[in-house]
Amino acid sequence: MSIMFEATRIGSLELKNRFVRSATWEGMAEKDGAMTPRLSQWNEDLAKGGVGLIIASHAYVSPEGQATPLQTGIYKDALIPGLSEMVDRVHSHGGIIVQQLAHGGRYAQESITGRPAFMVSEWDGMDKMPGKVMTKEDIAGLAEKFGQAAARAKKAGFDGVQIHSGHGYLLSQFLSPAMNRRTDEYGGPIENRCRIHLEVYRAIRQAVGSDYPVLIKLNCADFIEDGLESKDSLVAAQALEREGLDALELTGGILSSRKLSPSRANINSQDKEAYFREEARMFKEDLGIPLILVGGMRSFDLAEQLVSQGCADYVSMSRPFIREPDLVNRWKSGDRSPAKCISDNLCFKPGRAGEGIRCVTAERE
Repeated sequence: MSIMFEATRIGSLELKNRFVRSATWEGMAEKDGAMTPRLSQWNEDLAKGGVGLIIASHAYVSPEGQATPLQTGIYKDALIPGLSEMVDRVHSHGGIIVQQLAHGGRYAQESITGRPAFMVSEWDGMDKMPGKVMTKEDIAGLAEKFGQAAARAKKAGFDGVQIHSGHGYLLSQFLSPAMNRRTDEYGGPIENRCRIHLEVYRAIRQAVGSDYPVLIKLNCADFIEDGLESKDSLVAAQALEREGLDALELTGGILSSRKLSPSRANINSQDKEAYFREEARMFKEDLGIPLILVGGMRSFDLAEQLVSQGCADYVSMSRPFIREPDLVNRWKSGDRSPAKCISDNLCFKPGRAGEGIRCVTAERE
């Protein structure tokens, strides 16, 4: 049996394989962030398709943190019943599902939220988008909101939570020297820039207890001028590991970094896959917690190779599951041909049009 189908553990989670669905925005929630039957079906299909660990939609923990239209929310108790129903559908197929907790920061849209977007400090790299520089009171409130959201996730039946600190969203902005130009205890050296992460983690732990799995999605680097670099990201990861973090999903790039963005286009050969693999090797050398590698994975044999060689413990995908929610079952059945996703990113267009993401290319074919 392939190492990819071995049973493993992340904290208290028992996983049937090493394939992870990486969270994304689906654009299928209600206007207030509530769960819909379509979004519940989406996650149920992933469970039926054999995904070992589903990381659900990046859900905003506070109203001003909504980054995209029809984004899943987890900022109020009234959203718990819909989330719980979805979790039950996933569990009915033996699925394991973790809720990602997010705040858009400067990527939040005032046109949607009706509130100024939070930003860590002034930065011209986002076309001088208007926003509100966070006060220390705002920062303290943010940690509290993450903790409250984690408590809601646990009450809804999720098997764990994941903190989103990638792609230029708010926590990622704190880590980035390009975006974090604060002069107080939250700016300057990496020990200060990752302070909010420790505060968020502690607030979550206090809310959910010591045995509940807590993961993070972390940028290995921003790939922009003066952005976060891998050596500093590793320092932040090690600090979280010392606090008791259960696993790390390694990503990179920010939404505006184009060719080096998190969702790179034209992944049509193995040399273009797993584009954060070298950073993952470095992290694996110095971390003891499980590492999940995301970024352009399309080939079963490459995934197997990276895990066998100790580059990662799990591989994570998002776009391939948009086209093939049953991809893992297909690979397990013996059809090891690459994922059918061609990385054209057309799946996001219907989402931006309010229709929810879907594989437009598959429909055309």
